[in-house]
Amino acid sequence: MKVLLGVGGSDDSMTALEATVDRAVAAGDELTVAVVDNPGSDRSPETVTERVEETVAEASLDADVRRIEGHAGSRLVEIAEEEGFDQIAIGGGQTSPMGKINLGSIAEFVLLNAPVSVKLVRER
Repeated sequence: MKVLLGVGGSDDSMTALEATVDRAVAAGDELTVAVVDNPGSDRSPETVTERVEETVAEASLDADVRRIEGHAGSRLVEIAEEEGFDQIAIGGGQTSPMGKINLGSIAEFVLLNAPVSVKLVRER
């Protein structure tokens, strides 16, 4: 499966990174990691890129890691469509005290606009 993972630096996107890399290794997925701007994250894109590259290297996975700019959700959707990805994986979805999922703006945009399946990786 050809998977596009969007990572913006939030804790949930770091969880998605680890889970998606593990899945790619186990299933033989072709993985591309897109580091996106996330104004809600304390981590800089450079720090996120370093963490992604370390995680991929530790897993001995041959994954394409790229930095994308612009509206994160739009860019992920565009790349998935233009490059024929089978799935977009993103972190997100904090559970509210009432048991409902609260989505961030990037995750919500991707879920509502993606032309392919979206895997929402939530923190445990």
